[in-house]
This record gives sequence, structure tokens and C-alpha cells, in this order.
Amino acid sequence: MDATLRIGIIGLDTSHVTAFTKLLNDPADDNHVPGGRVIAAYPGGSADFPLSMDRVGGFTQELRGQYGVSIMETPEAVAESVDALLLESADGRVHVEQFRAIAPYGKPVFIDKPLALSSREAYEIAELAQQYDIPVMSASALRYSEGLAAALKEADGTMAGADAFGPMHFEPTQPGYYWYGIHSAELLYRAMGAGCREVAVTANGDFDVIAGIWQDGRIGTVRGSRRPGQSFGTTLHTAEGPRLVDVSKDGRPFYASLLVEVMKMFKTGEPGIPLTETLEIIRFLEAANESQATGRRVKL
Repeated sequence: MDATLRIGIIGLDTSHVTAFTKLLNDPADDNHVPGGRVIAAYPGGSADFPLSMDRVGGFTQELRGQYGVSIMETPEAVAESVDALLLESADGRVHVEQFRAIAPYGKPVFIDKPLALSSREAYEIAELAQQYDIPVMSASALRYSEGLAAALKEADGTMAGADAFGPMHFEPTQPGYYWYGIHSAELLYRAMGAGCREVAVTANGDFDVIAGIWQDGRIGTVRGSRRPGQSFGTTLHTAEGPRLVDVSKDGRPFYASLLVEVMKMFKTGEPGIPLTETLEIIRFLEAANESQATGRRVKL
């Protein structure tokens, strides 16, 4: 439990990899997360996704040059040489393929958001995790906002509803709401918990509103904006009245708060989020995409 874990990264095409590596490998960092060290990585990258291919080279060079991380030729080589894995590829389309490659090694895995870009692929990941008895966790860092955690603790579970909001930019290779919608959906689910039964979308050129109805009758929404300057946050509807949480006011970086939870999972084998809830979030976004395309209410 006290040993320093050897950690590997799959996919070096996102700034998350340098943020996580600095937090783990640099004890002098103000937000250092102890207990692990990134020692190996596989670059990956998607040729048809500019936000992936235009960045993978720079992040690979930084991890190798600044942190001494060994760059390997395959995901399997990384999985074989470490105790735990961060699957960080920015392109959600490759998550299931990369997880297939590393799952047989039996190491705990954090998969950066979104888990997958369809319910079918999300369930395949879950089935592989069960087959190889692997702890798996997936989340947006915003889920662990200090401000949100404090507000939920004060509300003491008496959540009548929640309205999450944030930027809602689209990316052609990542269908519909999966690209930016995952962040606000995670905020909503952190407040509401699992149990949504149906969703309906109202949208125009600037805004999208995803309204979900939970099994117990509660209503939760995601409001996304494509106008500049939109921040992330949520309005919690508690027994004492509504409470606005602006997560941009957190003092601690979101990545550090998330990484603390990931390290707990790596060391204990117990994810802080049930995988069933993450699967529902993927289905929530999938249903929202269906509703946006058809104009109809869609059951989860």
C-alpha cells in the first residue's frame, strides 16, 4: 500500500498527460499527488483528428525530455512494464481498441473521458473489465471540483434536481455531445446520481438544453453554450433552495482532485464511481444525440 506505483500512459495527445505526470513525478509541485510515478508511455494519435496529431509530438517530447518517461512502441509494452495505467487518448473512438490491448495484463485502468462514444463500446469495455477482473474508472476532472463537493456535502443528499452548464463545442470526429457535453453531464450526475429514464433536447445555433427525467421524478438538465466565455458550473436544487456552484472558482486544480481519486482506485482496487453509472452517462449522451437528431424524447 505504501509502495510507489509504476504508472504507464496510453495516448499522449492531450494536455492531461503532462498535467498528470507533473502532479505525480514532481514532489515540489504545490499540488503533488504522492504514491505513483509515470515511467512509461505509448504516444498513439489519430491521423484524422488534428487536435490529436498536432499535439502528440510535443507532449511525447516533453514526457521523455523533462520527466524521463520511457516511450514505447505498443500499448502492450507499456502495460507489461507498469502497475497501473492511465488511458488518456483524446480520441474516444480508440478507447475500446486500446483497452482490448491492455486488459489481458490485469492492471487497474483509468480511462479519461469519455469512456467511449457509444453504449455498445462502453459495454464492451465493461465486459472486458469483468473478464479480466480489472478495476476501471472513467470521469471528467470537473466531477471532483472542490466547490461542488463542498456544496453537495452541505446539501446532505437532499437533491431535488440540478441544472449543469458549460461550453458545448462540437468536434466532427467525436459525435455530438460526447466531446464537450461529457463535462456537464458528469457535473449533473455527480449531483443527481444514476437513474435517468429519458431525455429530450431543445437546441438552436448557440445553445442546447438536454432535459433528463429520473426514475423518481426528479428533473436534471445540461445547458450547453457555443458563445465565448462560458464557464462550467451547476445549480443545485436543495431542500434549502437553489445553490449556484461556479467550479471555475476552485482553488485546487481539477486534475489534482481527480488524480487523488484515481490513485485511491489504483491502490485499493475500488473505483470511487460505479462503472454502471459511467455506462449510464454514455447512454445519456447517446440518447441526447438521438433526441437532437429526431426531435423526439428518447428513453435510456
